[in-house]
Amino acid sequence: MEVRFATNRLLMTVLLLLVTVAEFSDSQTHNSGFPEVVPNRQQFFQSEPIMISCEGLNGLTGWRVMKKINGDVRTCASTWETSIGPCKIINAYPSTDSGEYWCEMGGIQKSNSVNITVTDLESHVILEVPVQPVMQGENVTLHCRKKDANSNYTAKFYKNGISVGSSSSGNIMVPNVSKSDEGLYKCSIADAGESPESWLTVGSHPTVPYFKLYLVICTGFSVLLVVILLILAGLFQHHKHQQTIRNHTEDTSLTPSPQNSPASFQPHSSAQTDDDILSSVAIYYTLSQSETELKDDDMLSSRAIYTTLRPGETKLKGRRKRAD
Repeated sequence: MEVRFATNRLLMTVLLLLVTVAEFSDSQTHNSGFPEVVPNRQQFFQSEPIMISCEGLNGLTGWRVMKKINGDVRTCASTWETSIGPCKIINAYPSTDSGEYWCEMGGIQKSNSVNITVTDLESHVILEVPVQPVMQGENVTLHCRKKDANSNYTAKFYKNGISVGSSSSGNIMVPNVSKSDEGLYKCSIADAGESPESWLTVGSHPTVPYFKLYLVICTGFSVLLVVILLILAGLFQHHKHQQTIRNHTEDTSLTPSPQNSPASFQPHSSAQTDDDILSSVAIYYTLSQSETELKDDDMLSSRAIYTTLRPGETKLKGRRKRAD
C-alpha cells in the first residue's frame, strides 16, 4: 500500500512538473512570433489594401489582431465580436491605420509587434522592407517604389541616415545579412521625394531553445524514475505474494491432519493379530429386544452398552451394567 501511494504521488508530481514546464515553454514561444502582413512590407500608399493575420501563429488559432494608433489600443477589426481572425483593411489611411500591430490571445499571450506606415497623398515614394525578420546569412532585397511609376528610375538608399548606395533599377540587395545590417532604412528618388524610415530586423536560424531542452530532459528523467519505481513496486508485490504462499504452506504442514490425530484409528500392519487390534479398540455395541443374550428389563432395549473386549473375547458374556 505504501509503495502504491508513493507511486501515485510521484506521478502527480511529474504531471505538475510537465504542466509547469509546458506553460513556461508556451509563454516563451508566444512572445517570439510575428503577425503576418500581406503584402510582406511595412510601408503602404494611401488607399492600398492590407491584410494582417495571426492565424496559425505558434500552431494556435483564436488570435486577435490588436493595434496601437497614436497611443490608442484597440482591435484591428471594427468590433470585438469580429476581431478574431485576419484583419482586412480595404483602403488604408494614415490616421487610422499607421501604427503598431500585434497578436493577442486572452489578454495575456502576445506576439512581437510590427510597425506599419501608411503615407499620405502627398508622398510618392515608399521603401519595401520585409515585416518578418530576415535570417542571418540570407540575402535581402530592398525595393524603392515610386507611386504610379511605369519606368525605371534611380534611387538612393540610406541606413541610419547614412548613404549605402544607389541603383538605377530601384533595388538594392544586402547579401549575407548579419546583425550589423539591422537599422533604419529609407530611400529617395529625384523629383519624387523621400520614403519614410523602416526598421530591418535580422534574426537567427531556429535552434533548440534552452527551455525545450530542459523540457525534454525533465520529461525523460521523470518517465525513467516512474518506470524504476513501478518495477520496484512490482518486485515488492511479487516477493510479498511469494512470502504469503510460503507462510501458508508452513502453517498447513504444521497443523495435524485427521489421519495424524492421536485419537484417530491408524491402520496396522499385517503382522498385528486380531487380538492385538481388539486390545486397544473400544467397541460400541447396541442391543435391541431381539438379542436373546440379555434377559433383563425392557428398559435395556434400544440402550447402548459400552464395553471393551479383551484379547480372546469374541462375544459379550454375562450381563453388563445397564446404561443409565
